[in-house]
Amino acid sequence: KTSIKDYLRSNSNFTDFDFEGSNFSVLIDTLAYNTYINAFNSNLTINEAFLDSATIRENVVSLARNIGYVPRSRKCPQAVVSFNIQTTSNTPTISLQPELVCVGTVDNSSFIFSVPEEITRTVTNNVASFNDITIYQGRFLTLSFTVDNSLDQRFIIPNPYVDTSTIRVYVREGANDVGLGKVYSLVDNIIMVNSESEIFLVQEVKDEKYELLFGDGVFGVKLDNLNYIEISYVVTNGESGNRVNYFNYSGRLLDNNGNVVTNDISLVTTDTTSQYGAEIESVNSIKSYA
Repeated sequence: KTSIKDYLRSNSNFTDFDFEGSNFSVLIDTLAYNTYINAFNSNLTINEAFLDSATIRENVVSLARNIGYVPRSRKCPQAVVSFNIQTTSNTPTISLQPELVCVGTVDNSSFIFSVPEEITRTVTNNVASFNDITIYQGRFLTLSFTVDNSLDQRFIIPNPYVDTSTIRVYVREGANDVGLGKVYSLVDNIIMVNSESEIFLVQEVKDEKYELLFGDGVFGVKLDNLNYIEISYVVTNGESGNRVNYFNYSGRLLDNNGNVVTNDISLVTTDTTSQYGAEIESVNSIKSYA
């Protein structure tokens, strides 16, 4: 405020003005406040341009990405369970479908557990034994895209709290093709990747969501127009899903002909209590390790 008054006094257009008067004082206060706000905003903006001083997660993640660092996603608690299926059909195999498998409880709280991939077991003496099955805490979800090369298309998973290690990607020539299609693998670098590598990368974007990046024809196979992408993943509660040790079966089983199996299912035996669940990497951790 004092600097503004000194500047006005040095200007010949304001000779003999009373800068302490109420009208001029209000104008000077407004100018001083506006200058303060501009300086404050400029300081915040400049701080967000550097990894050490940035505080907004989106900016920290973006700056870390520039130097090749991908922050850790939220991690699913994992449990190992076993159960048996008694069947009277002549099916040679029974498959556990990739979706909800069990509901677990701990401390009066319930958590759902899923498997990200189909698990098949052979039927022996009318019994299929699903022993040592690893289940992941969270909701199993699917998403699909049709490639449109005429657009600047992005493949963003719309859900936060995804465990990126559970992402599975299948690519078919078109939406009407049968089967799962080609399996694309998640990589975290382009070492040993060539133009024929069927790979994808993951990067965190706004609001703790994730975008999938595919090859460009040099590093990884480039997707063709109208290719059909099917993505599956698990959205998890993270650390709060640890220590679950009691499970009830809630899954879906199919025989080799695709028929639902509803025969006697034994109680679920807990081989390993749920563990390894973790929250998404914090801003301070990103700054430390990037």
